[in-house]
Amino acid sequence: MASEDADDGRELASGGTGAPASAGPDEGAEAPATPAPDPAAVAAAVAAAEAAGPAPGENVRIDSWIWAVRLIKTRSMGATACKGGHVQVNGERVKPSHSVRVGDEVRLRNEGRERVVVVKRLIRKRVGAPVAAVCYIDNSPPPPPREAFSPIGIRDRGTGRPTKRDRRELERLRGLGGMGGTGTGGMGSTGRASGGHPGGR
Repeated sequence: MASEDADDGRELASGGTGAPASAGPDEGAEAPATPAPDPAAVAAAVAAAEAAGPAPGENVRIDSWIWAVRLIKTRSMGATACKGGHVQVNGERVKPSHSVRVGDEVRLRNEGRERVVVVKRLIRKRVGAPVAAVCYIDNSPPPPPREAFSPIGIRDRGTGRPTKRDRRELERLRGLGGMGGTGTGGMGSTGRASGGHPGGR
């Protein structure tokens, strides 16, 4: 009895009414999925983005911009992506020195995912994620599910090179099993041309 009275006293002291403190399933379902953005935080992000912007009359390179808004990890990776044709501005492949403008649509393929953003604000310095989010409109397709990336070919550390049987199993898992087990071009199991010795002997 004394312990029950003490428990009731603690609940009333903490603002409870004697009912269990945990919320029911109905109360949890009524909560909004995403909280509304704090106006002060948005204003601070906009101010930080303006501080990271270029001086009047200066241009912003595309490799610098995609790095500054955190679409890519390093600026050198941004330049490499531009040179490799993985960055498009308004549907055209661009060089790293291409000047980006407000309203441009930037398409970037990086780490197996395609990002499609519309430039809202030009910045030259790398900023945090909340500040970067106010610099573009994200129209990217949803990322592929994690199940799509099957860990085929990953071996335990220290197991050595795969045997011929292991290679056949890997090829079967990758969908290459229908290519034939003995190779092409009349090659035997030892890798030599079938029928006769080298040089026609």
